[in-house]
Amino acid sequence: MKVLGIESTAHTFGVGIAEDKPPFILANIRDTYIPKSGGMKPGDLARHHATVAPDILAKALEEAKTTIEDIDGIAVALGPGMGPALRVGAVVARALALKYNKKLIPVNHGIGHIEIGYLTTGAKDPLILYLSGGNTIITTFYEGKFRIFGETLDIALGNMMDVFVREVNLAPPYVVNGKHVIDICAENARDLIDLPYVVKGQDMSFSGLLTAALRAAKKYPIPDICYSIRENAFDMLLEATERALALTEKKEIMVVGGVAASVSLRSKLNLLAKDWNVEIKIVPSQFSGDNGAMIAYAGLLALKSGVTIPIEESVVKPRWRIDEVDIPWRN
Repeated sequence: MKVLGIESTAHTFGVGIAEDKPPFILANIRDTYIPKSGGMKPGDLARHHATVAPDILAKALEEAKTTIEDIDGIAVALGPGMGPALRVGAVVARALALKYNKKLIPVNHGIGHIEIGYLTTGAKDPLILYLSGGNTIITTFYEGKFRIFGETLDIALGNMMDVFVREVNLAPPYVVNGKHVIDICAENARDLIDLPYVVKGQDMSFSGLLTAALRAAKKYPIPDICYSIRENAFDMLLEATERALALTEKKEIMVVGGVAASVSLRSKLNLLAKDWNVEIKIVPSQFSGDNGAMIAYAGLLALKSGVTIPIEESVVKPRWRIDEVDIPWRN
């Protein structure tokens, strides 16, 4: 069985193709929109995705050495994400399903990140850190759904770092040679600046940290602020993670999402793992950012469990949470 997956929730339009036997991922092609200045405007994202979609689709089929006729289902990320960007992926998926008479499979973007993590790390029963530009979630699977133990109360960790580097004119681009520019900037730091640290129970708040860091940027060297905001944010995450470990008694921590690529975070997690005698399993870098392969693989699992959706009901869901999704393939 083969499933083609389409990702378009934010800055990336990606197409992946997954199969239900090794090596499982046959293709993973994507194109990421990088604004010339400022943040991402939803209309620009939609225009970018619509422009690159035909070429990305053709390249994915070529890489997988297959044809659309050999595909059993079309999976699409229907949320969460930015509405105009989501609608481009949904329109392409509906058109393919309708023209070629294929099953349409709804996939939650976050479940895609988590399932590609299970596939590529070999994790069995982990506590999961889902860290991306739009999500900061501590979760694990329990009785049919992924249950959330902790999350950000306002903006996500990745978004917070992106906004800071953009406002102090370090970005775009946000990632250079595989490293976030906040990590590159922090390498030249000399001092740790006093900034807010907010953990409330199992949850974290990053908005006050961002505001204070932007104010401090007018007074202190930028590398010191980069270092301090990153250290505070990661330590907040680790405190909440430690509490979740104590509660769940899990023996694995699986990290998925674009922030998983941070070398500094990996170093801190390794120290945490040593203290708690747990294994750290981090999704490979080619699958950490948004990609079509994760949607294809999650869609494959869903299709094998009979999860499909009629085209007329395939509306986009910009605020679709992972704990709203039934996961029959893990029961």
